Amino acid sequence: MSKSTRSPDHAVLVTTYDELDRLLNAFAKGHLPLLILLGTPGVGKSRAVSRALPEPTAGWISGNASAFGLYCATYEHRNKPLVIDDVDSLYSDRAAVRLLKGLCQTDLLKTVGWHTDAKTLERDEIPKSFPTTSVVCLIANEWRTTSVNVAAIEDRGFVVNFQPDALEVHRTAASWFWDQEVHDFIGENLGLLDGPHSYRTYTAAAQFKQGGLDWREMTLSRWAMPTRVAAVVLLKRDTSFKNEEARAKAFVTQGHGCRATYFNLTKTLKGRTSTATRFVVAGSPPAVPKPPTSDSVVEAVPETIPFEAVAAA
Repeated sequence: MSKSTRSPDHAVLVTTYDELDRLLNAFAKGHLPLLILLGTPGVGKSRAVSRALPEPTAGWISGNASAFGLYCATYEHRNKPLVIDDVDSLYSDRAAVRLLKGLCQTDLLKTVGWHTDAKTLERDEIPKSFPTTSVVCLIANEWRTTSVNVAAIEDRGFVVNFQPDALEVHRTAASWFWDQEVHDFIGENLGLLDGPHSYRTYTAAAQFKQGGLDWREMTLSRWAMPTRVAAVVLLKRDTSFKNEEARAKAFVTQGHGCRATYFNLTKTLKGRTSTATRFVVAGSPPAVPKPPTSDSVVEAVPETIPFEAVAAA
C-alpha cells in the first residue's frame, strides 16, 4: 500500500474550539468508540482533550511508548477511556499497529492480547490477554496510511480534522495566556502570518520577553518573516518617529535597504496589520519550580519558566 499523509476523505473538518469541545464531550460520554483527532501542531489538541477527559478519568498514554509499554498501560487503564497522544511515532512499529487494531475494535467489549515477554508480564501480574470496554482517542498531527492495518484503524474511527484559523487560535489563547502586551502584539499582526498559527508562538514570545530579548522582532522572525519586512512592521509601531520620512531614514540606517524599498514595503503591508477586537487575557504565568530541599539531591534550578509545558501540541 502506498504511503499517504492526507487527511482521510471521510474526516470531518472542524474549525472552532467550541465545536471540537462538543465532539470531545460526546466521546467522553461513550458515544464515539474510536475518535481520531488530527490537526496542525500547536493548536491545543491535547489541551482540548484533557478538558473533556482529565486524569484519572481517562488513561493517558504517550505515543512514544513501545508496543509492549502500550499493552501494559492499556491493562493498567482497562475499562477507562484511553487517550493515546502523539500517535505519529507509532506508525513504524508493526506490533503497536497490530495492538491498536485490536484495541480500536468498535465492539463494546474487546479482547487485547500480548503473547511474548511472558516473564515480564508474570512479574508485573499482567495477563497475556484481557477484556476491556475502553473507548479510544488517538491524537496525531497527520494520518499516514502506511499499511492495511492502519487503514483498518482509520476505517473504524470517527476522524476529525481540526483546522482553526489564526483568529480562532488567538481568541482562545486569551483564556490561558497571561501576558496582555504579548497577546496584543500578536493579534495586531495576525494578518502578516502566512500559514497556520500556533499556541507555541505565545509561549515562545513570553520566553523571549522574560529573557530580555527583542521579543517582537523574534516573534515576527518565528513566522519566517523577512528581516526587512519585520523592520518595517516595528518601525510603523514606533511612535517616537515624527513622520514616515523619519522611519524611512531609520530603515536605511539599519541597513535594510533604500528609502524606496521602505515605502514599497509599507504599501505591501497596508491593510495586513489589524486593530481587531482586543481579547483580555485570563491566564496566570506558570509557577516557577521550587528548589530542592536540603535533604534531596541538589540539582540546578532553571532560571526561566518552562513555558513550553503550558502549550499543548
